[in-house]
Order: sequence, then C-alpha cells, then structure tokens
Amino acid sequence: MSFQTHNTAKLGGHATDVVVGKVAHGLMMMTWRAQPVSDEEAFASIKAGIDSLAPGAKMFLNSGEFYANDLGTANLELVARFFEKYPDYADKAFLSVKGGVIPATFGIDGSVENLRKSVTNINAVLRGTKKLDLFECARVDDKFTIEDIMKTLKQFVSEGLFDYIGLSEVRAETVKRAVAVAPIAAVEIEISAWSFEEETKKVLATCEELSIPVIAYSPLGRGYLTGSLKSSEDVPEGDFRRGFTRFKEEYFKANYAIVDALTTIAQRKNITPVQLCIAWVSSLGEKVIPLPGSSNAKRTLENVKGGNIKLTEEEQAEIQDIIDKFEVKGDRFGGQDPKVLHLWG
Repeated sequence: MSFQTHNTAKLGGHATDVVVGKVAHGLMMMTWRAQPVSDEEAFASIKAGIDSLAPGAKMFLNSGEFYANDLGTANLELVARFFEKYPDYADKAFLSVKGGVIPATFGIDGSVENLRKSVTNINAVLRGTKKLDLFECARVDDKFTIEDIMKTLKQFVSEGLFDYIGLSEVRAETVKRAVAVAPIAAVEIEISAWSFEEETKKVLATCEELSIPVIAYSPLGRGYLTGSLKSSEDVPEGDFRRGFTRFKEEYFKANYAIVDALTTIAQRKNITPVQLCIAWVSSLGEKVIPLPGSSNAKRTLENVKGGNIKLTEEEQAEIQDIIDKFEVKGDRFGGQDPKVLHLWG
C-alpha cells in the first residue's frame, strides 16, 4: 500500500489560490434521512475531516439549500450551528452550496428573481457564521441559456453575495459555454465505478483542458460500492435511495458482481473498498476531488485516507476493466426521464 501524504488540489477560475484537500466532505446525509444525526455526531465528523488536512489546506464542504426531508434548510442550519460553535474553523473550510430549486415542487428555476431569492436565503440561514464561498445551481434550468444564468451569478459575485461560481450536472459543452462568460471554480458531477458515463469522460477532459477541478459526488455509489449493503432491504425505511432504480432488489443483486470484484482488489491492497473507490476516482486527475458523504468521524477519516492512496497503473487498468466488463443495471436516479431531472444540463 502506498500513501501520498496530505494530497491536495487547487480550485479553478479566480479561486486558484485556494488549496483544498483531495477528498471533499458531503454533508447531505446528515439531515436528508429518516433520522437526522445529532449535532454532536455531525460536528465531530466535520471537525475530524478539517483537522486531518495539511496546514493551509481547506476542507471542501458541500451543502444544499434543500438538503432535508422537507426540502428545507436543515442542512444549512446545521452548518451555521457548527461554525457558531467552532468559529476558528470557518477559515479552514471552503463552503459550496447548491440552490436554485423550488422546494415545494423540487422544480428548477434559473430566473434572476429565484436565484437571488435562493442566494439571499442561504446567506440568511448561515447568519454570518460562515461566508458562502461557492454557489451553484443544483441543475441547469433549460428555460434559460447557460450564458444568461452565468451573467446573473457573475453579477451576484460582484455584489459580494458569494465569492465563486460552480456548476452541477452539466455537459462538457455547457462547461465551455459557461466559462466563456465567467470563471468557474469547480464543476460537480457524479463519478464512481458504477457511474462513469461517456459524458462524464467528456466533462473530465474538458475540465482538465480548462484547469477546472471536478468535484466527484457519490464516489461510493451512494454506499452500494462499499459492500456494507447486502440487499435492498438493508437500505433503511424512509431513505430516499429506496426510490432509486439501482437499489431495487432485482437490480441490486444484478450489480453486485462489481462490488465483489472491487472488494477483491481492495483486500489484495490491504485497504477498504471505500478507500479503493475514492482512490480510483482521485486517480482520474490531479484536479478530480472525490466527494463522499459522511456523518461519522471514523468514516470521514477513512474517506480522507482514500485520497492519499496511490494506485498503480496496473490497478487502475484492472478497475477500468471491471467497469468495462460489468454492465450496470438500472438508472442513476429513479428511472425518470433525464430531462425531468435536468441531468446533464
């Protein structure tokens, strides 16, 4: 097993002076679950990640205006309580927040009015405990051009509402069009051993060319690739994953061969399947930053170590062969039309 101590990456656009850990920390499942975790457990998890980083590096924290069972601001409220209790940690974290949705319907609204309402609401909930470092529309609203959306967000940056612009679930072509209007600090897309689509590869190539980091969410396949879930029944009642096609029992079992294959490599390397999956995503580029979620301090540290593990060329090729060999059954989300979900905007 080979480690690279304190792996880091630099953000893009006007944020090239911002150094973050090579593994980010997703906060969604702290509040968007049947039983939200306690502040004590959540705070310990956030602190553990930040404390593990090299001096001068920030932890990329990922939140959302709607990360709650009622699509409300519970996640942001938790973030505010954390920085209220630990104000010295505010400068050690880089806070990215998704917004631009309509909570009542979970619809996407990229209008100037709604985006301003969203950003204003995020800042109000944070109540000055932490600067909103980066804002990104959760999805691209196809009723507006990406150019118009970027002009709006660029205006908000000039007003000091937040510092940097990010993109989420976008095509490579969209990235090119967006960066022509305003600098992009990061692009967030789903990447894992069971979510590695052709468009994913195009986005990776485009962002590498433009020196924009890719924040790779769900690198553990929403927990599936860890091997900790043995059947669809292991997904708790009330967990939104129960609505995802790949977590239906017939697809769950059909896809398990990829878990077994990855586990074999991890055992041979004497690391956990979690660390292998994170290490593989991290190996896709110097500016590819895995974004696993964690509500537990021990798991957070396990995730961070994954970004410090170096895979050999042979191991990378073996993992790619597994991805090519095993066709993943089921859709990334719930089987809905991608246009409804605004995937690959």
